[in-house]
Amino acid sequence: MPSTAQPSAGPPSSAFAKLVATLDYPLYIVTTAVGQERSGCLIGFATQCSIHPPRFLACISKKNHTFSLVPRASVLAVHVVEEKNRDIAELFGGQTGDQTDKFARVAWHAVHGVPVLEACERWFTGHVLDRIDLGDHVGVLLSPVESEPSGAAGQLTFQQARDIAPGHRP
Repeated sequence: MPSTAQPSAGPPSSAFAKLVATLDYPLYIVTTAVGQERSGCLIGFATQCSIHPPRFLACISKKNHTFSLVPRASVLAVHVVEEKNRDIAELFGGQTGDQTDKFARVAWHAVHGVPVLEACERWFTGHVLDRIDLGDHVGVLLSPVESEPSGAAGQLTFQQARDIAPGHRP
């Protein structure tokens, strides 16, 4: 189906910016690896976007170190960040992989070649089906491969983590 959307002429209105600042949504940590390079970041723009077949859209900031691996990545891991994992959210959201080996500070193991964080009880890996330019983010469309659904319900949300300053350049 061809898109009928027209590109925006400029930045969002202040009313729209105020509206989205009031929203709350779950946060995730996305990890990937290409060869010997590993990267991961905290994201807020993500959602299941199809039931049959199952699909998930994870949006990565173009300013984020993880974005440098996205064009070459074939698999991503998406971790549900629970409230008890705020320290990991701060590491993956407040530090940049350009300067910090985040994986040296956390326990992880590889699944389908990508790092899976052991402290995050709920996660899935997904094959990259497509990459979509969405402006200052790139949407990565995933087809889930393996999932670990155990663990407590609930998760860390945007409003709970607003004070985590991005580790990447502004």
